[in-house]
Amino acid sequence: MSDGAYTVQTVSTAELPPAERAGFWSAHVSGSHCRLDCRFPRGGDFLGGATRQRGGPYQLIDFWSERVGYSRTAGQARQEPDEDYRLLVPVDGGLTLRQDGAEVRLTSGTGGLFTPAEPFELVQDAPARALVLTIPAQEVNGRLGRRTPLSARFDMTTGLARVVDGMIRSAYEERDRLSARQFEVVCDRVAELMCMVVDADDRPGAPGHLAEVEAMVRRFVRANAADPDLTGATVAHRLGWSLRQVQLALQHAGTTPRELIREERLRLVRDRLRSPRHRHRPITELAHASGFSSASALSTAFRHRYGVSPRELRAAAFGEPSGRPRPGRA
Repeated sequence: MSDGAYTVQTVSTAELPPAERAGFWSAHVSGSHCRLDCRFPRGGDFLGGATRQRGGPYQLIDFWSERVGYSRTAGQARQEPDEDYRLLVPVDGGLTLRQDGAEVRLTSGTGGLFTPAEPFELVQDAPARALVLTIPAQEVNGRLGRRTPLSARFDMTTGLARVVDGMIRSAYEERDRLSARQFEVVCDRVAELMCMVVDADDRPGAPGHLAEVEAMVRRFVRANAADPDLTGATVAHRLGWSLRQVQLALQHAGTTPRELIREERLRLVRDRLRSPRHRHRPITELAHASGFSSASALSTAFRHRYGVSPRELRAAAFGEPSGRPRPGRA
């Protein structure tokens, strides 16, 4: 246990002249974390703020800002090594984390674990607020006996991860009432529990893990069903998991990535066929707009799933004769 001092410091660019804000924020972020580059959407008039807690080997930062992008290059990682992990927990808004060929979208209710020992990008495309906890590398690697996968993403709304989320938020909320020893003890427990979350998440056969992956995959596929390039591999890449993890989770639920994508596309077409807003759109146009390669491919899959053709379902929905096509309809 460290006997080092415990400090709480708050900064804000609002207190500076507009022309100095971007430069100040760049220096502040590099000084608080590691050397990296910042990309700002407009000039130097940038609004952002942060509260930094430090005690022993840990630091917890609550930050908020307007749009901004961060990147750490291979040269920066090589010249100024930093092996410690960062646990990023969004509070409001969202951030996109890219590292080691993977991309994960982090929003409230999720968390991301990564290390600046490797190049990364962190993109905030709208105003956002998040908590980021620095965890010493030995606290992670020692407990797991290896390095954890980069850019790991976790559901922080259930199970042990929810406990971790609550502890991090409480440590920030009680920042002015904690001693150095208390802060370090809390962070030690968070590191220990987070390793348990990582270890459980790495066991693809764990029922709890499979259910969480399945739920997230289903939400993602439903939101992106119209994308004609959507596949199991792209779903896995966008969510930050391996294709095998996605396949196992859906297999446990009795389906496959391909079947799930087809099912969500058919549901999308069915809903549009019943909607007055899409009543006059040709079936061919609906097929392409819903991710199908052609109207015939849609018709075959639709009849197999619902027992009627797209045209017949639309006619029934609006009380029209199914054999009399509306002018302009494919």
